[in-house]
Amino acid sequence: SGLYRDLREREVGRKLSRAMKRGVDIIGSATALAILAPLMGILALLIKISSRGPVLFRQSRVGYRGTLFTFLKFRTMREGNDLNVHKQYVQRFIAGQASTSGPAPVYKIKEDPRVTRIGKFLRKTSLDELPQFWNVLKGEMSLVGPRPPIPYEVECYDLWHRRRLLEVKPGITGLWQVCGRSRTTFDDMVRLDLRYAKSWSIWLDLKILFETPRAIISGDGAY
Repeated sequence: SGLYRDLREREVGRKLSRAMKRGVDIIGSATALAILAPLMGILALLIKISSRGPVLFRQSRVGYRGTLFTFLKFRTMREGNDLNVHKQYVQRFIAGQASTSGPAPVYKIKEDPRVTRIGKFLRKTSLDELPQFWNVLKGEMSLVGPRPPIPYEVECYDLWHRRRLLEVKPGITGLWQVCGRSRTTFDDMVRLDLRYAKSWSIWLDLKILFETPRAIISGDGAY
């Protein structure tokens, strides 16, 4: 029937779109890892000599359709810090109760005392995110998509918030990062994620990727 044919065409279109997105992810992440390897080596050395602890920070995150994976970042905090500080802050932020120093609450704790000196620089420039290209190459993340939440964040989600985990893979950058980054409310961040999933195209991904360096250089909302 015509309805069945339309459904099949839509499914074929979705599979083709996913294949195209995955192709861009593989090429982009492999290229980035090759080009940025010397810089990542220097950053790893600076982290190692500036404070005790591992170079990489590994954390369980919730990925596409609730799948858990090990999320990688350069370590920006001192070893042995209290993770409950962030957990309590995120719970208040999602509930809309986080303190604000501007037009909207910030997603990251401002002037976090647990962050090292080199860690502040890495966060300000988003260089701490570089190891996530490995997550993309492995297929756990995409270059563009929603930020992958920590399990205790998901526990605080309303039902409609959980849709951001069901539509597309999490990404290194996304609409949130190029539309205010840490200066947006949680509900607005989720709305941006859902809008991205609904209007996704290769051209939208490329536009976000091209705008990401400008957002990083401006430092708007980064702490």
